[in-house]
Amino acid sequence: MTVLIIGGSGFLGSELVRQAAAAGLETAATFASRPDEASAAAWHQLDLREPVHIARVMADVAPSVVVNASSGKSDWAVTADGAARVALAAAERDCRLIHVSSDAVFSGSADRYDESRLPDPLTPYGAAKAAAETAVRLAAPGAAVARTSLIIGQGQSEHERMVHGLAAGRRAGVLFSDDIRCPVHVADLAAALWEIALSDAAGVFHLAGPDAVSRHDLGVLIAHSQGLDAGRLPAGRRADTSLPGPLVVRLDSRATQERLRTRLRGAREFLAGDGSADTAAAVAAT
Repeated sequence: MTVLIIGGSGFLGSELVRQAAAAGLETAATFASRPDEASAAAWHQLDLREPVHIARVMADVAPSVVVNASSGKSDWAVTADGAARVALAAAERDCRLIHVSSDAVFSGSADRYDESRLPDPLTPYGAAKAAAETAVRLAAPGAAVARTSLIIGQGQSEHERMVHGLAAGRRAGVLFSDDIRCPVHVADLAAALWEIALSDAAGVFHLAGPDAVSRHDLGVLIAHSQGLDAGRLPAGRRADTSLPGPLVVRLDSRATQERLRTRLRGAREFLAGDGSADTAAAVAAT
């Protein structure tokens, strides 16, 4: 079986590549500007804004499974249009497609968001991700759309780097005490994505941890787990700023968790230890 990870050089993509290769899957991955040459994958440069690029990579790789873990942020041409092009290409080649989405598709007006809730985004990024979900489900009805939240792990996530910078005094800013999400460990998330990818499950899935924590509380957990001075982490309120987007988004993953063997740990659990997970065997056994 050949798998293709689009966005394989990103934080989540790199873990997807690592787990796929460790499980013995023939692995190809794409990058926008720089490949991860240390990984055991065949690398292909890809611009999701160019349909001919997508067609060429799909023809060269001939994958059985495609996981779109790309991140174009609020760039509509990449995040929305690019995802639609990938879905059309996967459907044309009859490939299994897993599309990674985000809790940014929600406004935060509800107490919790389960898999049945329809997107109601507030930001350009959320709107692009919501449009991508619609395109994927229309173009490839057998695809799986997996929404996730803040991705943490191995000290390499954006939030962890910010915490390190703040604790060391190398970075200015604050961690918001009123901005609440449900963090997930990157290894758990990747393992769950592969479990879904190597099945025939379709529809919407939620892959987030069970703990709803503020960005400041998450920073304190990270500091304690990684030997940093949590007292150096300044707190603030995003409600007092002009930054757009929802404040509280609790992604409810209970229905998806009941269908999975992979357990999605909460931040308080995975940051109590080293946060690592040996998931190659679980991927191989799927």
